[in-house]
Amino acid sequence: MVDLATPNLPARDFDATEAFYGKLGFTRSWRDPAWMILVRGDLRLEFFPYPDLDPATSSFGSCLRVDDLDALVSAVRAADIPEARTGFPRFHPPRRESWGGLVGAVIDLDGSLLRLIQN
Repeated sequence: MVDLATPNLPARDFDATEAFYGKLGFTRSWRDPAWMILVRGDLRLEFFPYPDLDPATSSFGSCLRVDDLDALVSAVRAADIPEARTGFPRFHPPRRESWGGLVGAVIDLDGSLLRLIQN
């Protein structure tokens, strides 16, 4: 097995979180009352219950580095996540950063920032 790190993100409601990420192509790998794991290919996101979280004050986040950013962005667009500067959830389309990388972002229902980065 290769070494692996996975983000641990909050979820106010596991059902809502699973439905949101399901629209992005993630499927359930594990779920019990205290933990949920969702996977999309080699991507793995782990969630813990945080029912009282205020998304506007969340500082949780992760980078999702992928070989096919276009496919992930297509899934985000198909899920009708709005391109917006405020609100939850929202999408920021990829743009070329000063260091040369192509980076977009999704802020999920619970305010977690997921940077979408082309490998």
